[in-house]
Amino acid sequence: MFKLYDPDVHQVPILAWLEDESQLDDTCRRQAENLAKLPLAFRHVALMPDTHGGFGMPIGGVLACENAIIPNAVGVDIGCGVHFVRTDMPAEVLDDVETPQGSLAHAIVADIMRDVPTGFSHHKRKQACQPLDRAKANLQSKKGLPDLEEGYYQVGTLGGGNHFIELQEDQEGCLCLMVHSGSRNFGFKTARFFNQRAKEMAPKLDPLPADVDLAYLPPESPQGRQYQEWLQLCLDFALENRARIMHAVRSRAFAALQRWAGRKPRETLEVQAHHNYAAREEHFGRRVWVHRKGAIEAREGQWGIVPGAMGSYSYITKGLGHADSFRSSSHGAGRVMGRKEAVRSFSVEEVVRDLKTRGVVLGKTKKKDTAEEYRLAYKDIDEVMALQKDLTQPVLKLKTKAVVKG
Repeated sequence: MFKLYDPDVHQVPILAWLEDESQLDDTCRRQAENLAKLPLAFRHVALMPDTHGGFGMPIGGVLACENAIIPNAVGVDIGCGVHFVRTDMPAEVLDDVETPQGSLAHAIVADIMRDVPTGFSHHKRKQACQPLDRAKANLQSKKGLPDLEEGYYQVGTLGGGNHFIELQEDQEGCLCLMVHSGSRNFGFKTARFFNQRAKEMAPKLDPLPADVDLAYLPPESPQGRQYQEWLQLCLDFALENRARIMHAVRSRAFAALQRWAGRKPRETLEVQAHHNYAAREEHFGRRVWVHRKGAIEAREGQWGIVPGAMGSYSYITKGLGHADSFRSSSHGAGRVMGRKEAVRSFSVEEVVRDLKTRGVVLGKTKKKDTAEEYRLAYKDIDEVMALQKDLTQPVLKLKTKAVVKG
């Protein structure tokens, strides 16, 4: 970890869990310095080892403010996170058991893809969703905010980008399931709406240069209170979304295992972790709003999930409660190149060949953007974990056996 601080320029220091400044890309550094110049920034800015440039604030960044919530410091996929289940079933059955569709891994992936819409696809029929039921009774949507009715067709869908469903093998050879998804279009529309409200309020508050894009809402203002309500809805919706996907994955995988491997697995561990949110917490003796954009909470002993890139490794962790990180850790490996650059740099054939070489089954309807999530477009997950050894402790290391992508 190193510190960047110029008292003539910065309001607070930047603490980066990296080896040196060369590991900060130009966009990430500029955005981190914008955060450090904010009069409302508290104590310091923390950058996790997976940090890279985002919109307004770096992904893999943690910012605390005493009297402000910044929509762009939360991000557009509000409440995006990961749901993990470990079983007692040997993962070797995925390769060893043959079915009419190929290996058992191929059969399970095909079953999952029939049940879980990916990419821009939604369910054709309305789905049950308690968070939306509650919201209809308590929230009133308006132009620019998400349509609550549309959410009933979106819940239980994976989306695209870096979202995934994986079948994994831990270091003891056990089969594990992992789902990474978020609030879908809900988070995007909510973030865009309230970032615009914050920009409209900015001239009356502390005006910032337009290119900084870190306009804030006072938490006690009507706009700030409304954002908190919609933020909570997006968090609840994202949690429900992952739960419904995991239910489908469990159902399909366990039924296939019962049929082809002779028994139903027993679940031995379940972990949830989310990122892209703001929460009221106490740090260094003060009540502050902590924004974790591409970072997870890592209180001492708290379970966490740090997924790697497609076809790589992931980790289940326990937090160490490091005060200077605002009790946070990275949420993944972190990109080293943008999606467009990855597509220019790597062919679909190269990525598919690499996955096959690594023994990974890929389930994906449209292949043309496969290179966006190629493992070489991301940092090495083991290097990321080494850089945050004072933030979180690895418990399980998980190898990808099969992956479903949007």
